[in-house]
Amino acid sequence: MAYNLKEVVANKPSRFTAGHRMCAGCGAPIVGRMVLRALKPEDHAVISCATGCMEVSTFIYPYTAWTDSFIHTAFESTAAALSGVEAAYNSLKKQGKLPEDNHTKFIAFGGDGGTYDIGIQSLSGAMERGHDMVYVCYDNGAYMNTGIQRSSATPRFADTTTSPAGKVSPGKLQPRKDLTKIMCGHHIPYVAQTAPVNNFKDLYEKSEKAIYTKGPAFLNVLAPCPRGWGYPTDELMDINKLAVETCYWPLYEVIDGRYVINYKPKNKLPIEEFLKPQKRFKHLFKPGNEWMIEEFQKEVDDRWNELLSLEELTNKQA
Repeated sequence: MAYNLKEVVANKPSRFTAGHRMCAGCGAPIVGRMVLRALKPEDHAVISCATGCMEVSTFIYPYTAWTDSFIHTAFESTAAALSGVEAAYNSLKKQGKLPEDNHTKFIAFGGDGGTYDIGIQSLSGAMERGHDMVYVCYDNGAYMNTGIQRSSATPRFADTTTSPAGKVSPGKLQPRKDLTKIMCGHHIPYVAQTAPVNNFKDLYEKSEKAIYTKGPAFLNVLAPCPRGWGYPTDELMDINKLAVETCYWPLYEVIDGRYVINYKPKNKLPIEEFLKPQKRFKHLFKPGNEWMIEEFQKEVDDRWNELLSLEELTNKQA
């Protein structure tokens, strides 16, 4: 589909307004704004948002940065709450209590703590039941809102307040959970991994697909955190680009079980390029710690090669 993305996006009103209290250099508000820009202007949305950075910084009663209906939920229940609203909406339509031309979309937002960990049971349930909704994880790789504690989305060797790097430990010891792949295991119509890079084309188009695909959809979106990751606030977009160019965060989608890699770097950068700008990984570059970088690189390479194989296999089967 050929179109001028700048014109399409710029001519839409922002449904995630300025005036929120997110940190400078934070990836989350960019994610929220761009996902909602994918909505058609005539469509209404019900937003369910788990407790976390995005919720506490955008909805401080009586003020809100959201122009659509907004529900603040606990960490563990944002998918459950939204699936209940979607079910009630369908019931009201069947009863004739809502007009046929009412088009409401249901979008959930949660950080990795409220998605990978605390909220995974309600997310899994909502996806398995087949609710017509989109769940968006803004993945910043730790519990940033409550003090930068490690989550299962935290990459190996990262320094956090609960996996401190020092003489006793090299940081977090466990590999990062692959939640995107777990969502693929639910056999839902649409799953995608994306990031705010370049002109936002990948993020915008995947958001549009997710919102207007009938049935459950899941978006895992990289949302760097300057406080937790330790990069200068003006380097947000550079960090996103390095995550993609090193294949730490591949851009791909899974459409009815078929894997499509949306971007394959011509010259895949070494993982050091992504790690160096971040203070949470500064200990990896101390003499004697080269093995950590080697193991990190091996994990990234193994996951990238697995993704390439899945694309080849599922496209042969299609």
